[in-house]
Amino acid sequence: MKRRVVVTGLGTLNPLGNDPSATWQMVVAGRSGIGPITQFDAGELKTQFGGEVKDFDPIARFGRKDARRMDRVTQLALAAAEQAITDADLDLNDDIGETTGVVLGCGLGNIGSTIAGVYTYSESGPKRMSPFFIPMMLADSPASTISIKHGLRGPNMAIATACAAGNNALGEAAKMIQRGAVNLMLAGGAEAPLFPEVIAGFNATGALSTFNEDPSRASRPFDANRDGFVTSEGAAVLVLEELEHALARGAQILAEFLGYGSSADAYHVSAPAADGAGATKAMDAALKDAGLQPEDIDYINAHGTSTKLNDKSETAAIKQVFGEKAYDVPVSSTKSNHGHLLGAAGALEALIAVKALSAQYLPPTINYQTVDPDCDLDYVANTGRPAKINKILSNGFGLGGHNATIIVGRYGG
Repeated sequence: MKRRVVVTGLGTLNPLGNDPSATWQMVVAGRSGIGPITQFDAGELKTQFGGEVKDFDPIARFGRKDARRMDRVTQLALAAAEQAITDADLDLNDDIGETTGVVLGCGLGNIGSTIAGVYTYSESGPKRMSPFFIPMMLADSPASTISIKHGLRGPNMAIATACAAGNNALGEAAKMIQRGAVNLMLAGGAEAPLFPEVIAGFNATGALSTFNEDPSRASRPFDANRDGFVTSEGAAVLVLEELEHALARGAQILAEFLGYGSSADAYHVSAPAADGAGATKAMDAALKDAGLQPEDIDYINAHGTSTKLNDKSETAAIKQVFGEKAYDVPVSSTKSNHGHLLGAAGALEALIAVKALSAQYLPPTINYQTVDPDCDLDYVANTGRPAKINKILSNGFGLGGHNATIIVGRYGG
């Protein structure tokens, strides 16, 4: 019998707020965290907006020396992890550190340091390269930095499955606890992709919204007039813990981690299968892992990117899994509020799902105005609502055909 896994701590910095409470308040209010890009001059780009983390000063938080030796994605990840550790009231002494691990998802990883290093070499030559270039650019730097700073000597790794990475990280961390490898894991994702090269690259694929006239309304999941996703930065970390370990130390229990499923489309490098076959397989696997039936799910936190292809195929996949019940179960995409955090998206959305369980409140899909005949489910349009929620299914899908679904529920003893 697999060990039970619970959530005992939350931490996040994202376009909606710099902690879980502020983030949830923005979700409930139906407000957007998307605005014009201020980190660089985006005037020549087709898309001139994104989801920025506001009021984050890494020098004030970590000191000038340490801040300069960390890519922005690592800074965000470390800050979110420290929030989660505090929220879980963890005393990371040697004994706990010995059996605590870190798994973080990422899409582009430390892309900022990579871009900066390339420019340094091309403009100034090899002698000007920083000795910190390699450590700063590695995709595992956020996870390893958290481990080093807090003495966590359990399993430590980065998962790079594009936009499914946050869910994969949570699922794989939960599996480590279930099989008895560890008692505690910090799991989630981090991303800092707001650079002109990244925006231009996504523009070239046609994947981004170009609704520059009103960025706050640019992310429009499931709306007939959606025109692409919105790139955002941020990090979210959850403390996952074996149930008996949590009870023994008197920890708060925010939710229970119930199920995890992962699959591949094996179809196309960027487009999802139109029938949502891979997504269907991941959802089915998560339900089986949790020992649940589709009718046990009270709410679906959709991947819902606001692209033409994803929202249509995800809707088709939900219908495949849930049958006629698909029209009864509420579905929403909080990417309408915070944009797409790529490899951190699933982690942030899992955090929001935990808050929804606690509040017994369905997050809305904001900016929903025009019905798409291919997307005809209950998307909790524009305004959230109170509801009885015991179990939530949350989807994460990524370029390359990665699919990861998790299920969280209220803890009932």
